[in-house]
Amino acid sequence: MERKIKKILVVCDSSDSLLDFRGKLIEALLIRNEVIVFSPKIGRQEIRAQLLYMGVQLRENNLKPSHVAVFSDIRYLCALYRVIKEVQPDVFFPYAFKPVIYGTLVAKFCRVRRITPMLTGLGYNFSDVNQRKGLVSMITRMLLKFSLRADPGLRIIFQNKDDRKKLITRGIIGPRHQSYVVNGSGVDLSHYHYTPPRTTPLSFLMISRLINAKGIREFYEAAKLMRQRYPEIRFKLIGPFDPNIDAIGPELYEKISSGEVIEYYGSVSDVRPFLANASIVVLPSYYGEGVPRSLLEAMAMGRGIITSNSVGCKETVNPVAVNGLLVPVKDVSALVSSMEYFCKHTTDVVQFGLNGRKFAKEKFEISLINERMLHILQEA
Repeated sequence: MERKIKKILVVCDSSDSLLDFRGKLIEALLIRNEVIVFSPKIGRQEIRAQLLYMGVQLRENNLKPSHVAVFSDIRYLCALYRVIKEVQPDVFFPYAFKPVIYGTLVAKFCRVRRITPMLTGLGYNFSDVNQRKGLVSMITRMLLKFSLRADPGLRIIFQNKDDRKKLITRGIIGPRHQSYVVNGSGVDLSHYHYTPPRTTPLSFLMISRLINAKGIREFYEAAKLMRQRYPEIRFKLIGPFDPNIDAIGPELYEKISSGEVIEYYGSVSDVRPFLANASIVVLPSYYGEGVPRSLLEAMAMGRGIITSNSVGCKETVNPVAVNGLLVPVKDVSALVSSMEYFCKHTTDVVQFGLNGRKFAKEKFEISLINERMLHILQEA
């Protein structure tokens, strides 16, 4: 008997990364299902056109994921209710904090049979580094616990085992919950081709939104010290300024934008040319990542990495066939030492990159991730 076509409602907090992060998964789901995406306004017409070409049904909203706004969030809750009642999905798949919290609550209220929220990192609200104990973080944790109450149709997806352990430790979820761990969002190795890294001159690239917890200041300070010792080395930064509660201050933004220490390129639509021209990719994040996509893209293209020994980030460094160096969070001197290592061991720039490509193929290749995701989303 042919399997019944299901309606799968995907809810996200950003349309810009929808195709990059979930495009291949949506393609796989569309083979035997209807897929409806509920997204913030799609500003880039190439994304809208591609989704429609794939056969995705689009619904849009006015969600502002990085803003704390009670009335805006209430409107979003109402919009979620309307779209769930209209679509009547068999599977509800929200990811990122606001869609997970609000979407899971509304989907339960509407008696959706299969609810599969995915937490793509825990961000600030459970961070041991930031210790954000404000009212917003407290409310977020309470709402998350309430929305994720055990339910026969609920399956929670994490992108690293530490996030699941933390929610169990904090009493957010317990033994009755069905929970799964996948290795991040994955990376398409057919899209990110290997290219040999340049070793003369060395260049260090960071790809990130301009928020403090991503380690922007640490990268800038390390670059400033390194330029004093190795003036020929180049430091590059890609990423949009994010009007987030943790956005970098105007003074640091001005220093970065001046171009005296770092070459800042803002937001770009395709990171591959920048990765091809980079020697090493750096992400000194303490944000509370799932598994950082920028590091997976770097590994896929054969770039060694320097990243923090923190949740999510440490998953990308192979302790056997080493592809990168881990540094303590907020430790500029350790970051400088790791950068200097590659200055003194340029052969490792190439070898670490080769190891990273192999590690990405073994653990993070998109087909492996999507096979696991399809099982979680579709299994009866």
